[in-house]
Amino acid sequence: MDTYAWMVRFAELVSADAERLTRLDSAIGDGDHGSNLDRGMRAAAEALSADLPPGKVLMTAGRTLVSKTGGASGPLYGTALRRAGKALGDASEVGAVELGAALRAALEGVQELGKAEEGDKTMVDALAPAVTAYEAAAGEGLAAAARAALDAAEKGAEATVPLQARKGRASYLGPRSVGHQDPGAASTVLLFRALAETAASS
Repeated sequence: MDTYAWMVRFAELVSADAERLTRLDSAIGDGDHGSNLDRGMRAAAEALSADLPPGKVLMTAGRTLVSKTGGASGPLYGTALRRAGKALGDASEVGAVELGAALRAALEGVQELGKAEEGDKTMVDALAPAVTAYEAAAGEGLAAAARAALDAAEKGAEATVPLQARKGRASYLGPRSVGHQDPGAASTVLLFRALAETAASS
């Protein structure tokens, strides 16, 4: 798995979709999710090198996100990527199973930090089912597992629309948070779309 290509593609997708992410966040949050994540991922992509080992790529991207991204997205995505990178260690090659373990570590990091469960209307609603779907399909190879993860992430993000938020800024709105897609779940879909595209082309 080429984690460098994955992160660069994620940065491109976030940049292309930043306006929509910010629009989603304007409805139930601070209205800065797209712009913040775009700024952080641009900086992360610039900080990366294709010569770094896969785990170090993710660790570097995570560290950069924490230092360059405002709001909740910096710490959450930064923690996810650093945990994933740490799980990969110094390995020079990453297969489907190793990446699955890294994704699980990323989810655990996000849940530890944000204290969110599925159903709370957060990025966990897309991330948790994506990781579970990836692990279930890992035996079929990287591309198939990444595709399964993307499908699950998309369904999970869509399922946040009717939910009332129980975590984060959106939770202050109470019933008014119903009817809007969670922006963190929407950007998590982009993370897995970048993974599926990278896995398919490698």
